[in-house]
Amino acid sequence: MEGGNRNERRAGRAEGRLDTTGFLALVGRFIDQANRENRKVDATQLHMAFLFAAARYNAHVAKAVLNVESHEQYVETMVNEYRDMLRQHLADPELG
Repeated sequence: MEGGNRNERRAGRAEGRLDTTGFLALVGRFIDQANRENRKVDATQLHMAFLFAAARYNAHVAKAVLNVESHEQYVETMVNEYRDMLRQHLADPELG
């Protein structure tokens, strides 16, 4: 994610980079998709499907885009990122 002025943000989006607003909009679309699926699929199964999909996509990015040499180091980094995000959201009094 990146900030900057309007022109920098537009240039970043044109190159496929997300600023904070774009990042949060993309997150919102994923959450909207989960909420739509939750009408048909139990939340306890749905959250595992999303987690599995995220793991699969992250493995693809690691191998095909980033060419990560140390898979275990990448796993550790991703686990720590997820742990921090999950703790942050669990502490959010507006969730639930």
